[in-house]
Amino acid sequence: MEQQPQLNDHNKQEYPPMHTAEHLLNATMVKTFGCPRSRNAHIERKKSKCDYILPTCPTDAEIQAIEDKVNEVISQNLPVTVEFMTHEQAKGIVDLSKLPADASETLRIIRIGDYDACACIGLHVSNTSEVGTFKIISHDYNEERQTLRLRFKLIEKKIDYQINIYII
Repeated sequence: MEQQPQLNDHNKQEYPPMHTAEHLLNATMVKTFGCPRSRNAHIERKKSKCDYILPTCPTDAEIQAIEDKVNEVISQNLPVTVEFMTHEQAKGIVDLSKLPADASETLRIIRIGDYDACACIGLHVSNTSEVGTFKIISHDYNEERQTLRLRFKLIEKKIDYQINIYII
């Protein structure tokens, strides 16, 4: 009988589409600006925020490009998958620098297609098509701390359910 991996408990209620969107935003920021993943994040159903360490404030055009890129990735309908691996296996795939000291030996890695991989114990959608439209609602930059704060929300997809009636 195969032993189940021991993972740290998860103690938050989450809205999976927003959590997946946060992963996409993080990957986009890393790829675009070469910065680390968010320094601080507050993820909620209605709106969320992430803070990034950047040497200068992005232009309005760069902020729009971030939003556009996240939506482009969402539109690719990428699978969101889960893998379990040891720290040793994960260290070449994901950044482990933010793991808490008491992190379990087995890590849960969330992959979003080939776009992102991150150690995470949170809830996610199974495909980016379930995320909706990503919208940056505001941003500000603290020069002293060299920190960009992005506030964002999701515009949920309207799902039309078609009812099929069969007359026999």
